[in-house]
Amino acid sequence: MPEYLRSFYREKGIDLLSWNGDNSWTLPVPANFVIDSNQQILYASGDPDYTTRPDPSELLEALRSLAGI
Repeated sequence: MPEYLRSFYREKGIDLLSWNGDNSWTLPVPANFVIDSNQQILYASGDPDYTTRPDPSELLEALRSLAGI
């Protein structure tokens, strides 16, 4: 992460070093997973841009297939 962003986070009181438990300055990536009882991943999505989310119909379709609907 560039220093100007590190400074911005510090100024806003966001302590990524404590949150992450290391000095990586990495941000979490929002993700969705649907995993069946055999630990097989049926659906996965993730995007570093937290404003980008999967269409709910995609997630519902995966859940329905899991439920056998």
